[in-house]
Amino acid sequence: MASGGWWCWSLCAKPKQVASESVHGAQLALQRLAATRRCGGADCVDVEAGKACKCGDGQQPAAAADDVGRVVAVEAVAGGQHHGKPTSSFAHSVINMVGMLIGLGQLSTPYALENGGWASVFLLIGLGAMCAYTAHIIGKCLDDDPASRTYQDIGGRAFGGKGRAIASAFIYLEIFFALVSYTISLTDNLPLVFPNSGGLAFAGLTSPQLLTVVAVLVAMPSLWIRDLSTISFLSFAGIAMSLLIFSTVVLAAAFSGAAGNNHIPILQLERIPAVSGLYMFSYAGHIVFPNIHAAMRDPRAFTRVAVASFAVVTALYASMAFAGAAAFGAAVSPQVTLSMPRGLAATRVALWATVLTPVTKYALEFAPFAISLERRLPASMSPRARAAARGGVGSAALLLILALALSLPYFQHVLSLTGSLVSVAISVVFPCAFYLKIRWGHVSRAAVALNAAMIAAGVVLAVVGTASSAKSLLQSIQKGHAA
Repeated sequence: MASGGWWCWSLCAKPKQVASESVHGAQLALQRLAATRRCGGADCVDVEAGKACKCGDGQQPAAAADDVGRVVAVEAVAGGQHHGKPTSSFAHSVINMVGMLIGLGQLSTPYALENGGWASVFLLIGLGAMCAYTAHIIGKCLDDDPASRTYQDIGGRAFGGKGRAIASAFIYLEIFFALVSYTISLTDNLPLVFPNSGGLAFAGLTSPQLLTVVAVLVAMPSLWIRDLSTISFLSFAGIAMSLLIFSTVVLAAAFSGAAGNNHIPILQLERIPAVSGLYMFSYAGHIVFPNIHAAMRDPRAFTRVAVASFAVVTALYASMAFAGAAAFGAAVSPQVTLSMPRGLAATRVALWATVLTPVTKYALEFAPFAISLERRLPASMSPRARAAARGGVGSAALLLILALALSLPYFQHVLSLTGSLVSVAISVVFPCAFYLKIRWGHVSRAAVALNAAMIAAGVVLAVVGTASSAKSLLQSIQKGHAA
């Protein structure tokens, strides 16, 4: 708990030095978007504002956002400068990475531990170690080519246009499924935040569904935000909510006196494939690591930053998993907040933090789509027309996500499917493949064997995990229709 307080003090004292969490980090793309330029000779067009400007006016044109990539600019948050000297210290870089990795996945770790058995904590720790290593080799790829600034750049350098396109496609899949998961979480938690809403119904929607629709509509205007200071506030709010959820869950588990069924098996091997997807989702964050590397005052310390960050996050997740599983046992819900005693103040705080978190996420996660869209709009469009196009497309996509979330209200299965189908590839398989391709001939046989083994392990986890979670999701859908 003391460490959680130190994080909060650091974040509150230096909000400009904080990156968003991993789902994700996409809001930082807006920082780069404001500096993006299309140049043609001496004149250029500000893609964000649709204004003519001069490239020689002292503002050097920043690299344009990748057409289909998830571009972030941690350096803009860490130092407040787009083109100045990187200023992030070791401590600030660790805060950035930890803040990025703490997210929605922490809600499911007690459920995953209960389903996999006590020994499955070694899988949680092992996946954390694997992801720390792949963060390390991402740093090595960046050291080898300073021109690489994003995850897609590394994929492009390794496998050309196909590598860049595949990396970008998986990044967008991660964003999409993460937002679906956040919306499902809203549906599950809102009825507990508003316990007297049971009688609500409209147009065939149940009370939880109607509350979710209202919450999404309330959040929708955030997709139209253009002010970067507001976006930065949303980033900070998302991190604060995640830390608040962790603190309240541990407090509730410690002091609620909940008498959970603690007869949890040592290991339930048949459930490990689905459990691995839940654990893997919690460590997804590698797509933003190149930008943390670029923001560091001493990039040579990136490996130490990765090791320290994953050690902290793994300890946090293990603590959450043990606390929730021990307190609530077999009754633990896929989202641990749903298992917390209703009468506790800590429970009310955790539930509010859980339902407010998606409100801070929608605008942040849609930033890459906004960048890609605005790059394709005619330069002659007015700023108002650009804002309308970006906000309109974002709102339509959010309504699609809402419809999917209401149709698939199975949080644990969607989260496990995302972890197995997308997160394993982004966090384990791709980094190892990129590293071997880029540095082939400059790594030892032991390193080749290690990375090949990790690729094989990642592929196995992805295949069996995706098959298991997809099967469970389909079974849940069939049961829902039968009911």
